[in-house]
Amino acid sequence: MQTPCIHVCSIDPETGLCMGCGRTLAEIGGWISFCDEERRRLMALLPARLAASGLTIPLQPSTEAGAEQHV
Repeated sequence: MQTPCIHVCSIDPETGLCMGCGRTLAEIGGWISFCDEERRRLMALLPARLAASGLTIPLQPSTEAGAEQHV
């Protein structure tokens, strides 16, 4: 399952978004129950969401929960 998580899990108190991936707590919590199309749609929105909020934009989403991010 593809995920935008980059293991920088911290919610910004001003925006309510994860500073690593840009998802809300509800989106993070519901991720496993979303269909592939819902996940793709949301992942397409995240870079613009992060940019608009002034938060860091992730380099690449992980393809597995345990995948390491090399920077």
